Amino acid sequence: MDAPSAIDAGGFWTPVDNPVERDARDFGAYARNGAWSFALKVARSVRPGGQPAEGSPKVSAKEFAQLAETSPERVMRYYKAWDKAADDGIVPHFEVLVPGEDIDLPDADVWLSYYVSRSSAASDRGQAITAAAEAEGIRPTKALEVAENPTALRAAILADPGTAQAARSALLDRLKEDPSLQMELARDIARTDGLKKAVATEAKAADRIGYVRQIVEKGQVKTPAGQTIDAPAELRAEAERHLSLIDELDDGEESGEWASEAYDTVKSLVVQTVEADPELRVQERRTKFYSSLQKATKVFEELTFDAVDAEADAFYEDDMVQQLEGLQKALDACITALRKAAGEH
Repeated sequence: MDAPSAIDAGGFWTPVDNPVERDARDFGAYARNGAWSFALKVARSVRPGGQPAEGSPKVSAKEFAQLAETSPERVMRYYKAWDKAADDGIVPHFEVLVPGEDIDLPDADVWLSYYVSRSSAASDRGQAITAAAEAEGIRPTKALEVAENPTALRAAILADPGTAQAARSALLDRLKEDPSLQMELARDIARTDGLKKAVATEAKAADRIGYVRQIVEKGQVKTPAGQTIDAPAELRAEAERHLSLIDELDDGEESGEWASEAYDTVKSLVVQTVEADPELRVQERRTKFYSSLQKATKVFEELTFDAVDAEADAFYEDDMVQQLEGLQKALDACITALRKAAGEH
């Protein structure tokens, strides 16, 4: 029976009688060089593509895989990792290696920069994931593993708030450059009552914060009637105070109540500002009157009587005439009041 063996410093098996010593040497060799120890076996035993078999002790990747009782694909992943490292000058090229030859190997940490454990990395999708992982400063193999296991990703998001938060941030970044995904997500939200309500609430809060922020940044404010006026110093200072409180909220804190308080306070001050200035007060009421008049005119103009002549009997209701007569009286009273006011000036 042959003596037990262990991997030496170059990744070779040497006889060792003591099983504890054998385990220790195996562990030490792998701790120093990691998978380079196994990649070397491929590099020095598998002949490069295109090299003739005649006169060479090396075998093909397929033959090597059969001897190792593994797949040719796995052998080729080690082969390609060595080839990339050789191009960078980290290890010798295949041609100069001899089966059984011992050489110094790189540190184990370097291996991850060259080895791709998944065939998906060779696809366009895999290359995009690899590039994104490198940009984030993580190992591509980790990102590829996640991409190949969406069910596992879903489970992690459902179970772990931290993972869910990371997924949310990534999705928001993706949405900025993916119009199709924007539309899909918008449809999902619109079809989900809870999300639709939450979005409406957040949109309302955002609008209110925007109203306050405009006062601070532009020094102007819109009145209830829609006029844009310069904000007095007191109003601007109050808006700035509320805005600073909102900006200091943590990411997880709700801003709705703060936004409502800021908005209500500022709106109240705007009304006070308008009422305190006689000229501004008159202009506010004039603007409001014109706005209401334009809305009423538009609504009345949209009434259609095309079907009255053809289907008068079916169309007619007594309260139609009553409501129009009431509207006519209101218009007459309004016109009279305006003419009287005009005669007084």
